[in-house]
Amino acid sequence: MAADKGAIDVAATLRDLRRRADLSQRELAERSGVPKSTLARIEAGQGAGPAFRTVERLVRAAGGEVVLKLPGACSSAAADESPQAPDNELRDELRDELRDEAGRRYPAHLDVRRVLTLKDWPAAWWVHSYTLPQRLWPVRVPELTYDLDRARRDERRLRDQTRAQVRFRRAFEGLPATSWRFLAEVPGAGPVGELRAHERSLDLLLGEDWGDRRELVLESIVVAPGLRTLGVGRQLIELLAREMATADIRTTRAIADGGNVEFLLACGFELQTGRPSALTLEVRPPRP
Repeated sequence: MAADKGAIDVAATLRDLRRRADLSQRELAERSGVPKSTLARIEAGQGAGPAFRTVERLVRAAGGEVVLKLPGACSSAAADESPQAPDNELRDELRDELRDEAGRRYPAHLDVRRVLTLKDWPAAWWVHSYTLPQRLWPVRVPELTYDLDRARRDERRLRDQTRAQVRFRRAFEGLPATSWRFLAEVPGAGPVGELRAHERSLDLLLGEDWGDRRELVLESIVVAPGLRTLGVGRQLIELLAREMATADIRTTRAIADGGNVEFLLACGFELQTGRPSALTLEVRPPRP
């Protein structure tokens, strides 16, 4: 919290802090020693302005920090950039204006989101078991939803943060010239995905002089558990294809089984005739 841009909306700030800390009003009241009724009044904007000491206790208990500075002074620490929210997650200012069907404000520590597809709604367990036409859906699908289970909230927040912050690069350090390694990394958290491949000479493989023609053999694609539906693997393959075009290497070959075959097919690989586990990715050379 900073006091250099006019009055602070204490109610909205506390609700945002509770959401980031994943704390209910009861939990924050217990941590801070402030009565829950007092916290509820502050967040509702009722009564006189809260005492500074009360606000400080609540902010610190939620993992925040109260910062005071003189007019014109510059903060010594720059604010961190917030990760980009997914399309169905509501902005904080919009969340504060919404009410449920009973007219109640949604709990601030829950991530309220729009139901864009049935898979966005936790209560639609039947969607994953079998397909039903909309006229046979057993319940009415709400416009908004949220996860009550804390583990699910943590998992969703981790996925959203990873999606917003992940960066891709080719790694060269400590590798021979014929080894290809690509990393998907989150700043401060390290790698969350990796692709490895190696070159082989078609001249040596086929015993012909083809002018040092080369192709790649895909060794592995690994993505951290819980992040395997974010498109990390697909983006690693896209980066591989761009690097292949630059190096004038046209073909990558892979051996896969089970769901890995479907994944590679979705990424542009094609099955080799008569070899159901062998796949090939062909890359067109860049235009002059």
